[in-house]
Amino acid sequence: MRRIKIAYLGGGSKAWARVFMTDLALAEELCGEIALYDIDVPAAELNQRIGGVINQSPNTVSRWDYRVYTEIGEALEGADFVACSILPGTFDEMESDVHLPEEYGIYQSVGDTVGPGGILRAMRTVPIYEGFAREIKAHCPDAWVINLTNPMTVCTKTLYDVFPEIKAFGCCHEVFHAQEFLCCVAREILGVPRPSRREIVIDACGINHFTWITEADYSGHNMLEILPEFIDRFYEKGYCEHLGVEPDDFHENPFRYGNKVKMDLFRRFGVLAAAGDRHLVEFMNNSWYIKDKADAERWLYHLTTVSYRKQDRINKINQSHRIANGEEKIDVVKSDEEVVELMKALLGLVPPIVSNANTLNTGQMAGMPLGSVVETNCVFSRDSVKPIVAKPLPEDVNILVLRNAQNIENTYYGIKHRDFDRIFEAFVNQPLCSGLTLSDARELFTRMVDATSGYLKNYYVKVGA
Repeated sequence: MRRIKIAYLGGGSKAWARVFMTDLALAEELCGEIALYDIDVPAAELNQRIGGVINQSPNTVSRWDYRVYTEIGEALEGADFVACSILPGTFDEMESDVHLPEEYGIYQSVGDTVGPGGILRAMRTVPIYEGFAREIKAHCPDAWVINLTNPMTVCTKTLYDVFPEIKAFGCCHEVFHAQEFLCCVAREILGVPRPSRREIVIDACGINHFTWITEADYSGHNMLEILPEFIDRFYEKGYCEHLGVEPDDFHENPFRYGNKVKMDLFRRFGVLAAAGDRHLVEFMNNSWYIKDKADAERWLYHLTTVSYRKQDRINKINQSHRIANGEEKIDVVKSDEEVVELMKALLGLVPPIVSNANTLNTGQMAGMPLGSVVETNCVFSRDSVKPIVAKPLPEDVNILVLRNAQNIENTYYGIKHRDFDRIFEAFVNQPLCSGLTLSDARELFTRMVDATSGYLKNYYVKVGA
């Protein structure tokens, strides 16, 4: 059994931490220390207690030493892996990110990657990640850094720009859901038992939350060739890949959807958008799929409100206390996430794994700027992540992706240089802002910056002066 140290930045996480800890508890090849660091120390201490509960589970095969650190350098010192999963700001800040633009006719279904909300979230996040990169360089320069924070692309870009030698990549499970969707296609059209996700071999490329599947094979069947029959059958009603979920369940659960946007995009472009519909619609002009609340209803997805997120956070905190106090059982079962499996591949404990990851574009994705962060398949093996050259996107799709990739680059460099004019140009060029006048865009941008000034004033001289 290999003993390692994992530094968890954002170790007070309310949801993903439990997934990560239970997956680690089932990793029989690994053991060691999980260093929990969070500016919310009581939240990290709560996860420490939950870790103790997990250690006592009869299903646990690997028991970890959970330690809480109040200094980031001490948490990082000697780490083999660093997991970054933070909420930049609070849901009060996210409330203005998501809902203030509604006064200008802009609706956002997520608001954490692109669009007005994505820009403001990036403004809060990049300075934090600049600090992370410097601390990692000082305390564990050889560690593998796994980013799970949104906006994924900007976070990963920051790590590499501040510390060019860093060994970092971004992980996102959205492509997995598209593979599950294709598993449903195999069942419905080929009449076979639903395959496992891993049996759908794909080529995918794009940018995080706007990645596209250009090839998909199941047991010799070209899944993109049989997809039109599936779409003709299910387009109007929709189809959700989650077991036991109906397409209209999005009314009760904002994280469900009917994949109608995904199917419509395939009809238009002949390649399959990989992310969930809630993410996809934010990368395109707001008049296409997210003009208003009625549009979301029409396209079978939900506009996730921040009030829902706030209540969900309260529910998760209460559940964490119940688990820590022994009042509620935590199921130690393997999740659908791949992070722990990728860690084992990087340690050479399992054969190489091919999975999607966000890395710097060194030529693996044609049509995107070199040095930008793209999402493609990569080979994970001992101390190595090697991007696989992706099949080029169709030109019309590439144009859509390129616009967003260049906006993200402009956003990052505007924030890096604390250049408000450049950040604003990235803001007004967001596809969701396509209906704004320049004066309205400037007013909205100023109001949004003011609303989150408490988290910006220490980094931007123009804020809170």
